[in-house]
Amino acid sequence: MTIFRFAAVGDNCIDRFLPPLAQSLVGGNAVNVAVQLARLGQSSSYFGAVGADRDGTRTRDLLAENGVDVAHLHSRAGITAYTDIAVLASGERVIGHEDFGVCAGYRPDRREIDILKSMDHVHIGWMDDGGELRRTLAAAGVSLSQDISVNADPANLGVAGLAIAFGSAGEDEAAAEAMITAFLAQGAGIAVVTCGARGAMADNGGTRARTGIRPVEVVDTTGAGDSFIAGFIAAHVGGLSLSGCLEAGRDQAAATCGHIGGFPQVPQPL
Repeated sequence: MTIFRFAAVGDNCIDRFLPPLAQSLVGGNAVNVAVQLARLGQSSSYFGAVGADRDGTRTRDLLAENGVDVAHLHSRAGITAYTDIAVLASGERVIGHEDFGVCAGYRPDRREIDILKSMDHVHIGWMDDGGELRRTLAAAGVSLSQDISVNADPANLGVAGLAIAFGSAGEDEAAAEAMITAFLAQGAGIAVVTCGARGAMADNGGTRARTGIRPVEVVDTTGAGDSFIAGFIAAHVGGLSLSGCLEAGRDQAAATCGHIGGFPQVPQPL
């Protein structure tokens, strides 16, 4: 297997599941993607910031234990980002309060941007930089991806320059079609939209591919979309077809649904 150099930049957080679960997990789009890439045997680095607190240490240790390079993970005064999640009787998860902590305002420095420019592929998670990093790396010809559904603030949304734009449309086929059309029109090289139980679709402006889900006994869906992204971009950089990339993402997401959290870890009590 050819090993490529990947980097994930941006968000990390502590997912705090409220009672009755009353437990917490390390997660975040960029963190989950970085860990899943390392689990796929790729060279994976994480660029971001955590607080100078126990949660920050916990995040750093878990990343390192999973083979992710944390040389560019900054520890800053303040708190590590967290999200409070309520679990309904139906099993549905409802996001309550979010505090982005020291993730807010995080920017790679000039030296780190030069390192990012040397990567085979860079995935950007949640960032509040108005798209500055995306534009900088795209101008340098870096292969880039970003999950547009992670950012809710219009000021930080944009797909121009992305090799792959990811989005989520639930099970709304019309919304998925509209998202793909919009991503391609706005300059994404490949538009990929996950559709929940209906699977996922991808389009590069000339070829359209679809895949269903891989049936599994679901333990937890947290981070399944992030795992899908890791599987897809690893396959893409490795030269697989659109269909092959979708299947790789599907399989990685299915594996994640079989355990708690975006990657295997021991939950901590609140």
